[in-house]
Parts: sequence; C-alpha cells; structure tokens
Amino acid sequence: MLSSKGLTVVDVYQGWCGPCKPVVSLFQKMRIEVGLDLLHFALAEADCLDVLEKYRGRCEPTFLFYAIKDEALSDEDECFSHKKEDGDDEDAVSSEKACTLAVIKPDAVVHGKTDEIIMKIQEAGFDILTNEERTMTEAEMRLFYQHRAGEEAFEKLVHHMCSGPSHLLILTRTEGTEDVVTAWQTLMGPCDPNVARREQPDSLRAQYGTEMPFNAVHGSRDSEDARRELALLFPSFKFSDQVPEAPLGLEAKGEGPGEALCSPEDVDKAACDQGEAVR
Repeated sequence: MLSSKGLTVVDVYQGWCGPCKPVVSLFQKMRIEVGLDLLHFALAEADCLDVLEKYRGRCEPTFLFYAIKDEALSDEDECFSHKKEDGDDEDAVSSEKACTLAVIKPDAVVHGKTDEIIMKIQEAGFDILTNEERTMTEAEMRLFYQHRAGEEAFEKLVHHMCSGPSHLLILTRTEGTEDVVTAWQTLMGPCDPNVARREQPDSLRAQYGTEMPFNAVHGSRDSEDARRELALLFPSFKFSDQVPEAPLGLEAKGEGPGEALCSPEDVDKAACDQGEAVR
C-alpha cells in the first residue's frame, strides 16, 4: 500500500484506545473528491512496530503521511513487486472479474433472513469475496447516500440504515454473460417491495422487503457507483486496471470505513526510509 501512487495516510494508534474514528468520514469525503487512486488510508498499532516506538504512550492522534511522485513510482513499484513475488500473498484475494457492493439491510438482518439471502445469492451464480457484519454510523450513511440528500425520505433512510447491523458483501459473477452489477440489480428487483411483488415476485425485495425503505437489500447502481461505494465502505479494497483485490484475514481493531490495513513489514520499511510524522 505504501508504494501506491499519491498520498497514503497512516493512523498510528495506541492499542488501549484504538484508531481515531472521528476523522474517518472526513477522510472518506476527501478521498472521493480528490480521486480513489490518489488518496489511501492505513492503520498501524504503535506497540506492534519497533519503528513506531517514539509514538508509544501518546494520547493525541498521530498520522504519518507518505507521498509517492510519478517519477519515483517505477522504482518503488519494482521494489515492492519483487517482494510480492518472493512470498505468498496470503492477505488478499484477487479476481479478474468486476465486483459490486451488496448490502443486506438491518430490516432483513433483524428478522433473521441473512442466511437465506446469502444462499440465494450464491445459488444465483455469485461469488462472495467478503462478508462483513457492521452497524453503520449516521456520518457514514449521510456520505454514502449523499446523492439522495434532497429527497423527502432521506432522513428516514439514514435512520434505518443506522438502526442495527447490516451485512456488507463484495460480489463477483462466476457464470453467465450478464455483468455483475446488472445481475445483482436483477436479483434484487425493483426498489419498492410492492412494485417488486407485482413485477418480479421471485426477486429478493419481493420476498424479503416490506415497504420503503425496508426493502431488505441494497446494490450499486452502476460500475462507477460500485467503485465509489466499495472505496467508501472497504477502504483497503484495491483497484488496479480492473483487477480488484479484496482484503482477507486482516482485521482492524476498530470498526467502520476508513480503517485500511497494511502489513507491519511494509510500514516498518517505509517508515524507516521515508516517513515523516505530523501530529
């Protein structure tokens, strides 16, 4: 991650207090505005890395900033690519297929329908790269649904999405010629459950939704929207020439978007060579 073009911000936190959550929404908004490929985030626990020893025991937020310029990118890229080839990349799974975001909403989760919906998703020919249960914050949902801020039902939608845990899934398509975004939209059915029951009675919203906004599932509108939503809810999800990499096996000690991960070896090496702390 530290070899990525652009600016990488590392939140150096203490194990007893966890990452600095209040800045998450601000960082995510900045990332969407400046470009998903130009601003990246990561976490590093000071107690776990010797190179971060001087930051241990501090109670104030501490951030490290790493900038990679275009002319330096090729050398850095080569160094990291050789390192990756030498060892197994056990912390990420890659796919040459496009991905989209799927959310099983709180209304479906609270009624115990999560497992049924996941089974139907898999039976429909989707691969689930990541399945994470998370209770969303109001700030996250206001940013997530910012394109609907002018709608009358906006406040009710935000409140609903924060009312309990959701399941966040990254989907790929394993069979058929239909692209993953369109296929997921088809499986969900019309947004309004009442319309879905009339027009697509076999769709997920027809079966598990009740009324707006309690329509059981969410999906990205198109590939661009999928890219934005995945970057917002899964900051460590990487895009590289349409080859996505979803993190597996690494978990942040905190919760919520903005808490990207990098390996201790990468932080150790990069911090020694080029890190500059800003507190």
